[in-house]
Formats: sequence, C-alpha cells, structure tokens
Amino acid sequence: MQRLPLLITTGEPAGIGMDIVLLLASAGKLQDFKRPVWVTAESEAMQKRADKLVATGVMSSSPAWQTITIVPDDNDSFVEQLSHYLLDNDDTDHYQTSSDTFILLDIPCGAPVTAGQIDINNAVMVAQQLQIAHQLAINKKVAAIVTGPLQKSALIDANIKLLDGSKFSGHTEFFMQQSDRDKVVMMLANQAMKVALVTTHLALKDVPAAITQKNVRQTVQIVLDDMHEKFGLTRPRVLVCGLNPHAGEGGHLGVEEIEVINPVLQEFIAAGVDISEAMPADTLFTPRHLNTCDAVIAMYHDQGLPVLKSHGFGDTVNLTLGLPYIRTSVDHGTALDLAGHGSASATSLYQALVMANEMADKALSV
Repeated sequence: MQRLPLLITTGEPAGIGMDIVLLLASAGKLQDFKRPVWVTAESEAMQKRADKLVATGVMSSSPAWQTITIVPDDNDSFVEQLSHYLLDNDDTDHYQTSSDTFILLDIPCGAPVTAGQIDINNAVMVAQQLQIAHQLAINKKVAAIVTGPLQKSALIDANIKLLDGSKFSGHTEFFMQQSDRDKVVMMLANQAMKVALVTTHLALKDVPAAITQKNVRQTVQIVLDDMHEKFGLTRPRVLVCGLNPHAGEGGHLGVEEIEVINPVLQEFIAAGVDISEAMPADTLFTPRHLNTCDAVIAMYHDQGLPVLKSHGFGDTVNLTLGLPYIRTSVDHGTALDLAGHGSASATSLYQALVMANEMADKALSV
C-alpha cells in the first residue's frame, strides 16, 4: 500500500519553522517515518536559511531536497495552481530520491525574508501554505498535516481573514472553518498523558458560562470518535475534570458539576462508554488515575495544560481533534530571536511528526 506523505507547513518565514525542518533533515530524522515528507516554504528563503545554519556550524552541509515550483497563470491563483498540480499527480513521491530528504513545495513570498524580522507582505504566503495543506489533506493526498509556528499578529495586521470573514485567529479556527466543522477540540499530548480541553483561550472569568451541556457533549463525542478513528482504540478510557475545586464538593463549591457536567457524562456512561463522572482535578492528575486512562478532558486551558507540560514540555504535541484529517503541531511559537542562529530545538517538530505518522498508521488499521 502506498504510504501517503506527511506535509509540514513551515509557517512564518522569519521564524524558526524552516530552521527546525532543516535541522531534522540534516540529521537524517525525516527518513524515520518511511513516508515521503513534503514541506511548504519559499525555495530561495529555504536555501538562504540553510546557508545561515551551515555558517553557524550547527549543520555541516545543506541537506538535499527536491523542489516543485508552479508558476500561476493569469486565471488561477498560486494556491489553485500548486494544489491542482499535486492533486493531479499521484506519483509525486517518486520525486524524492535516496539523496533527497524532502520535497519542497515552493511558495513565493511577497518580500525578501530576513530571519527574525516579520514582514507583513509575507502574510499571504503563510495563509497560502494553510490553504494548500487543507486542500491536499481533504483530498487525501497527504496522510497528515504537521504545522510549524506562525505569527498571528502578522496575519491580522495584513488583514488576512478566516472563511467567515472574521480576523485570523489561528491554525485551529482556519482548518475548522475550511472543513465546515462547527466544533473542534484542542488536545495536547506527550509520553505521560493526553489532555483535551472543553474551552481553550478564554479569560478565566468567562469559562463557567462556556461550560454548557452542548459544549461538554460535543467535546466528549469528538474525543471518543478520534481516539477510535485516529488512535485505533476500540474502547478508550476517558477521565473528566470537574470545573470547581473538589469537583464542586456536592454543590458546596459550585453547582456546574451537578447541573451541567455530570448529566452529560451520565448519558455516555448509560450508553456503555468507559468515562468517569467529574473528578477533582487535583487528584485526577496522579499516577494512580493516569496509568489507567487513555485521555483526560479538562474544562479549561490552565486546568490541564500546566500539569501536562510539567511532564514533558519539549516533547509535547498539539492536536486538533474533530477535523476530517490528522493535524498535529509544534507546541512553541516562531522564536524570532532564534531564527537563523542554529540554537532552535527541533524536538517538538519531531514529536509532532512521530505522532502524525503513528496516527496515520493506526487510522489505516481501524
């Protein structure tokens, strides 16, 4: 069976996205997955970044890659041209010879790239990477998308909009809208645990109002579906945090568990799902419980993620559950101050690739 490629979007060209790809390629780590690896970036910028890293001594020589460049005509955008080319060519993996570490999908920037210096003229190119990634994934031309870091402020300043016309707010919202989904779930995972979130980037004062029965129900269902379809688990064991200290302590410290969370969880329990009722977060995140579960659902960002990151910050991977394809991501930003200096770590990108590859393999077996 042909193994579809893993697609890496390098994101903001002034950041470390290209650095970490080049570091893995130079170390021979992109060959670990027994799949072709495709990378979106500008060819000229990638070569200049490789030259800078060689000059720092972190790489002895520039890794080899194969470039696919499509020149748009007057009628089609670059995104359409490149996407159509790749969608119409089933044998693009043959471009990757034994000496090539990856296939570079050459997407031109709007302005010259300087490591560490954001130029909003390149924001369109960053958005094009995501559009191409979505088109290839939704048409099953790649096994998974692995996203490098982007600078949201640069896309907002460049007036890049989401599909619904709202300002650009991140990878997650972009892929959700492109896939016509009204709910996706953020999950972070490392070797110690997998933690999904009911709410994500909200002020703490706004969290209780966002903990609705609909939101909890949708989150649980998406976690269950993806644990089966993308992790290959036939009957995942899921533990759920309460919102309040001691999970409300019988209503004395809050009633959300009684009125909102547990009624939904009891629906799933009655249907035969292996899921807990709301548990106190301070005891849930202990080895006794974590050793017997496949995933944890936390109610808000800083309830679950500090614990997870304390068990493995460098190897943590960001996942988007609920999409019609696999998307993993690095768990760090653009690190503009590190770009081109040879001091960036590629550990998170490697772990994101490992997880994407494992999920792609398990999805085939379900």
